Amino acid sequence: MNPAPKRLRRRTAGPLAAAVLAGLLLAGCGGQNAAQPPAPAGQGLPGGAPAAGATPTGKAPAAGSKGGADAGAGADAGAGQAKQALARSAPQKITIPSLNLSSSLETLGQNPDGTMQTPKDPGLAGWYEPGPTPGSQGPAVIAGHVTWNGASAVFEKLKTMKGGDTIKVTRQDGKTVTFTVDRVAEYPKAEFPTLEVYKNIDHAGLRLVTCGGNFDPKKHYYDSNVVVFARMTGAA
Repeated sequence: MNPAPKRLRRRTAGPLAAAVLAGLLLAGCGGQNAAQPPAPAGQGLPGGAPAAGATPTGKAPAAGSKGGADAGAGADAGAGQAKQALARSAPQKITIPSLNLSSSLETLGQNPDGTMQTPKDPGLAGWYEPGPTPGSQGPAVIAGHVTWNGASAVFEKLKTMKGGDTIKVTRQDGKTVTFTVDRVAEYPKAEFPTLEVYKNIDHAGLRLVTCGGNFDPKKHYYDSNVVVFARMTGAA
């Protein structure tokens, strides 16, 4: 297994290269892998891709497969007209009306070993700072725990979202950006679609990531990831 790079070179790496690297470095959901120390019992960490050295598929599993079935009404079920992207501005709060969820946002960077940091507070979601900001062009990533020591965490109900649901993100510049969910999908860890989640896009997108699937209490490990794909449809 190749060692994980220590950090992203944001000034020299292209957006796609940085995005793919971020995907490769995201930690697992509390599993015992080489990219991150084992998590406490019952802890569900957000994860977005295989650990460094794993081979991502770059695409979603076929529709109807165990790990790739959309939780919404089908691919792009909630697609609305994308709005023009905004300038970069850090997010402060995420609100999901359909889940009755509102959370301030931690800022997530990278650990010394190159893995993505995870939120310190299980009740809060976190924005991955090396990537785009919500509302700026590209796929912004917000991650959150699904459980923590056996108790519910901020993104426990993320998998119940559907195409057409809305997500609102308040930014430091005072703007509140509205995203509309295109689809929700669950992927086995070994089949996580890194390129689909992190590739360059021509609009302001948002990906919400948490754990899903079956939980192994002996390994403290969820075997899948849930990803919500959304696009910006308004700003005020």
